[in-house]
Amino acid sequence: MPLRSYSVLKGRPVGIRLGSGASPHYQIHIVVGDEDYRIAINVQSGDGSECDFLLRSRFEHPITARLVELAPGLHPQAPGPDGLGLDYIRGNLLQPQKMVPLPATAAGPDNDLNEKLDHYIQRALADENAVVYAFGATWGPEPGKPDKYFGFRPGRGIHDIHMNQGNPPPPKGKAAWFEDNGPWQDGGLVIQFPSQEQWVAVFMKFQSQAWHTDDDTGKPLDLGDGTPTSHHLPPHHVPTRTQPDGLVRIVAALVNDTATPERETVTLLNTADRDLALDGWSLVDKMKNRMPLEGEIGKGATRLIVVAKPVELSNRGGIISLLDERGVKVHGVSYTRDQARTPGLTIAFGS
Repeated sequence: MPLRSYSVLKGRPVGIRLGSGASPHYQIHIVVGDEDYRIAINVQSGDGSECDFLLRSRFEHPITARLVELAPGLHPQAPGPDGLGLDYIRGNLLQPQKMVPLPATAAGPDNDLNEKLDHYIQRALADENAVVYAFGATWGPEPGKPDKYFGFRPGRGIHDIHMNQGNPPPPKGKAAWFEDNGPWQDGGLVIQFPSQEQWVAVFMKFQSQAWHTDDDTGKPLDLGDGTPTSHHLPPHHVPTRTQPDGLVRIVAALVNDTATPERETVTLLNTADRDLALDGWSLVDKMKNRMPLEGEIGKGATRLIVVAKPVELSNRGGIISLLDERGVKVHGVSYTRDQARTPGLTIAFGS
């Protein structure tokens, strides 16, 4: 079953402990009024392997506008696109090829997870206006039991600050995290620096976790030819081709047109060395509305797609995903309300 206590914690950091030992976690002491919490962030997998890591020092995503409005404290979240839950895949928070494995500790400056996290948390400790948002599963409160790192009572906090889907089935007779899989319940750390108008986001996953997962269960998809990759596809469906993630990309979108009626567009770029057929592909918005595509996109060429119902690109911020003929996401982007504010301007997306 998915995580039972998925939540987002908003508060001020007042202390840290670097991750060390057999199961290293970077620890952050958070205070909300007269309540104390601890954030425990894995900096190494349980099997000793390095974690995949991505730090976005200029994080832009529609979720930030909603986080500002959130009251300090702990807020349980029901998984789904309407809530504040993170989903690395469906929420278009990152491109998977941008994640890199890093050790928990290593000789030299700024080359391990402890140092990467500590750089921004130390900034937040020194900035009285900075706010930390942690997404994950909660534990506690534990009456009468002090926190083992910071000593506050009762002990309580939030962990699983990493991707919480795509976990493989465990070897027979061994416990694992397969049953914790689920969509819209990924962990992550977001830091707001209001004085600098800066948002920073930290995303992590284990190397054993699959990137493509089932929309309902969050369990890994089998992408082998001849094997259905989603319960949304008919049993007889056989994929005709396999394209690497990002081979066709969304590079721009006009979401706030000045024409009447409004004409929203999405621009695709084919980075492949050959023409590609888009028959059976689709554009998808945040609410899973799909617009089918057809025709071709030439090698090295762009193609302007005029958006049609039921897909809608909100001027208040949103996400746009590109799915192939198997229903598997090959690329996705997000944009904020500020980016969509000026009528008639096209938003350009990086890689």
